[in-house]
Amino acid sequence: MVELRTVWLLAAALLVGGCDKAAEAPKSTSDLSGVTLILGDQAKGLRTVVEAAHALDGIDYKVQWANFQGAAPLFEALRAGAVDLGPAGDTPVLAAATGGTPLRIVAVRRSQSRGIAILVPPGSPIHSVADLKGRNVVVSSARGSISQYLLIRALANAGVDEKDVNVGFVLPTDALPAFNAGKIEAWATFGVYQAFAEQKGARVLISGEGINTGLTFITASDEVLTDPLKRRALSDVLQRFAKAFEWAQQNPEEYARVFAKVNDIPLQVSQLLRTWGDESLLPVEERDVQALQQVDDLFVQRKIFPHRVEVQKLTDTEVFSPQSLAAAP
Repeated sequence: MVELRTVWLLAAALLVGGCDKAAEAPKSTSDLSGVTLILGDQAKGLRTVVEAAHALDGIDYKVQWANFQGAAPLFEALRAGAVDLGPAGDTPVLAAATGGTPLRIVAVRRSQSRGIAILVPPGSPIHSVADLKGRNVVVSSARGSISQYLLIRALANAGVDEKDVNVGFVLPTDALPAFNAGKIEAWATFGVYQAFAEQKGARVLISGEGINTGLTFITASDEVLTDPLKRRALSDVLQRFAKAFEWAQQNPEEYARVFAKVNDIPLQVSQLLRTWGDESLLPVEERDVQALQQVDDLFVQRKIFPHRVEVQKLTDTEVFSPQSLAAAP
């Protein structure tokens, strides 16, 4: 996990370099050669597809990558000014916004939510969500996660009171070995951790299909969006990201091999992830705003979040619009 001190070191480095950046400021409003975007990432997920597709070849500006193992430290970096951009699921974005992180939603990916699930070990006597009553369920990774949202909604749909389920929160890196060792009765998790468990024989009690929004967002800091040159560079980089995800859809086997190698995971796990779909990167629409607002309203109602956020106000639909996507190189 990336420690908080790493976030502040990144922020300090940017501040120390501020004078040099001022000295090498772009000569005109069309010159991006002095612009550097710090691209935040989670578990190399974004960087892997971008570099595999060679999406940043020939850019007029500079990029640096900052990798984090989860959304919480990524958004701490965004808050500190150590990164300009960050990808995350719906609930982590809301949690960051609730905590005052200066961010805007600039792009979206939509999935069917197969990559979120409540798992039980092979041979488990638990065969339905109703069977979770009186059981211990581990949620990864923290309060307000996409996994917790699935659990809340699944229990409600099954008529099970949340108070009748013993819920604990464990980071997925710690929960995975415990689950494989038979120490966890049921596990609400996601992504590569879910794929690892399924490869070992875990049974899907219920997936997020039809429950979770399936939305993953690209967020950008207020600072990068209010800087005219950085905003132009951000618009270009988002168009290139869209091309990278297009490449992934068209080359699933090659992408699976690259993803497995970069992340040091078995090819079979990477291939399973690919079967869950590689979505396009698209401009944000009103339906995405409404879906995210519904998630926020539920978490506020359950007192998981302390207050409501206005999702509409968190959204910038101009930096990556249908027009800019159509004009992408």
